[in-house]
Amino acid sequence: MVRRLSWLLGLVLLVSLSANAQGLGDKAEIFGGYSYLRVDGPPSANLNGWEFAGQYKVTDWLGGVADFDGHYGSPGGFSSSLHTFLFGPQISWPSRVSPFAHVLIGGAHISSGGFGESAFAMAIGGGIDTRLVHGIYWRVIQGDYLPTHFGNAWENNARLSTGIVFRF
Repeated sequence: MVRRLSWLLGLVLLVSLSANAQGLGDKAEIFGGYSYLRVDGPPSANLNGWEFAGQYKVTDWLGGVADFDGHYGSPGGFSSSLHTFLFGPQISWPSRVSPFAHVLIGGAHISSGGFGESAFAMAIGGGIDTRLVHGIYWRVIQGDYLPTHFGNAWENNARLSTGIVFRF
C-alpha cells in the first residue's frame, strides 16, 4: 500500500513539474466570497454565510481543491450554523471566461441549540469565473448540489456562491 501511494505521489509530482516547465500559467488560486445555502431537512432553512477555497493546478485544466464554508441562521428560532470541509478534483477551461466543474468529498458539522453533530458531506457542481484584470477573477456564480448525511437521513441541500478569485 505504501509503495503504491509513493508511486502515485511521485507521478503527481512529475506531472506537476512537467506542467510547470511548460509554462502553463496560473498554478494556484484562492477564492473567497458570499454563499447561500438552502438546507433540506428538518427544519428546512435558508442560511447565509461565506465560502473559502484554494486550488492547486496539476495541469492547465485539472486541479485539486480544498473548500471550506460556514452558513448561519435561526431556523425554528434556534441559532444554528453549518460548516463544511470538502476536498477533490476540479476541471476548468482556461480562458477569459472560465467554466469549471468539481466533485468534492468531506464532512459537515452542524451546531444548533447548544448541540453539535458531524457527518459526511459532498458537493457536485460548478460555475463560471470571468477575468477582471490580470490575476483577479470574479466568480460570477458557483452552484453545488450539497448532500449531507446526519443521523440516518440524507439532506439534499443546494449552495450558491459568488466572490473574488486570485490566481497566481
